[in-house]
Parts: sequence; structure tokens; C-alpha cells
Amino acid sequence: MSFILKKDTVVVIAGKNKGKQGEVIEILRNKDRVLVSKVNMVKRHARPTQTQPGGIREQEASLHISNVMLVCPKCKKPTRPKVDFLADGTKARVCRICSEMIVL
Repeated sequence: MSFILKKDTVVVIAGKNKGKQGEVIEILRNKDRVLVSKVNMVKRHARPTQTQPGGIREQEASLHISNVMLVCPKCKKPTRPKVDFLADGTKARVCRICSEMIVL
């Protein structure tokens, strides 16, 4: 089970973008990678199409999932959440620092 889900806020913990925060746009599960908004920007050369003009555009490149860490929405600190079971038997992510449940 991955601790990181779409729309989570994460911080980069390794690489050239270390320390930057952003929201997860997409998770590429088969490659163990994530796309984070406004982090790891690269330039791509694009041909003109009928709908878009050509040129150089900037977009996010993927990061390996091991290089990002979830940020707790309550205490605003990076944490690796633990998984607890609720009374009805469903799984929930819990912050190890402040013991607050992180909404799925």
C-alpha cells in the first residue's frame, strides 16, 4: 500500500528539488513515480497541432515515490503515516507526530 494519494501535499526529500512542496497531480503506480505540481519542471519542445501552437513549453516531470514524503495537514510536518483500523474495519492513515487522522 502506498502512503501517498492524489491531491496529497508532499515535500521532496532528495534530489535537486529537495525541500520543495506541492500537490500530487498523478501517481504512476506501475513505475513507482509521482507527478507533483510546480516541482521538477522540464522544458519540452512541441510541434504545432490544430488546437495548440508549437514552441517550448514547461511541464512537470515525474519523481520517484521514495523521494517524496507526505505532509500532515494539521502539524504541517513531513511524516510517514502509519495505518490504523477504524471501528468499522476500514483503514486510515495516521500522522506519527501529532496522531491526527489524515483523510483519504
